[in-house]
Amino acid sequence: MQNTNIFNELRKASPLISVGMLTADLLSLGSELKLMEQAGVKLLHIDVMDGCFCPMMTVGPPLIKAMKTPLLKDVHLMIDEPLDKVESYLAAGADMITVHAESGMHIHQTLQSLGKMANANHSDRGVLRGLALNPGTPIEVIEPVIDELEMVFLLAVNPGFAGQKFIPSTEQRIIKLKKLIREAGKDVLIGVDGGIKKDNIADVVAMGPDIIVTGSAVFDGKTPLENAKYMIETVDNAAKTCNKEDS
Repeated sequence: MQNTNIFNELRKASPLISVGMLTADLLSLGSELKLMEQAGVKLLHIDVMDGCFCPMMTVGPPLIKAMKTPLLKDVHLMIDEPLDKVESYLAAGADMITVHAESGMHIHQTLQSLGKMANANHSDRGVLRGLALNPGTPIEVIEPVIDELEMVFLLAVNPGFAGQKFIPSTEQRIIKLKKLIREAGKDVLIGVDGGIKKDNIADVVAMGPDIIVTGSAVFDGKTPLENAKYMIETVDNAAKTCNKEDS
């Protein structure tokens, strides 16, 4: 496992939200980024879809490069065969890159390659490597690559299909993943992505993830600054409640 400053930052700050930027007003990207900075957001989540791995097609390296911000760029690659493509996303400014376990024949090699690459924003920061699992993918697939990653993202919806709700079985998948990580003697961040709104984020925090992705709940076209602050405050309060109950 690559020891990255980013990992240490996130471990210390968790749980926290990663704000999905695809639902932002991309024609006012600079203004939207400033609002996230003002709200205290630490992570910006960018969903990259190629129309092959999943039905939708979204953005690529040019948009990531255009995001001028000190916030960490959390890039989620939902693309086929990412091995030869990850370097372009790092060059564009990604701080964290998550690839899918289902996306290619050489995922172990992809994670290994990422571990040898430099962060284009801050050379001393390192690159945080993530592996994402679709809802139907067994947790056990991370076992052969657990030494080559710092984060596992569990999708709580199927990628690329609109209008889905948070899949309840995700909670048991988090429990199973935590057990696997613990028994392997590793320290790996756990992320959850998909269907997370204002009315369920506190429940998701109680499930114990470190990073929670939320997009449309923040960028509703009305009050993104207030929405982001609400989500951060809800996560903080829910985490405090969980800590009290555990003590």
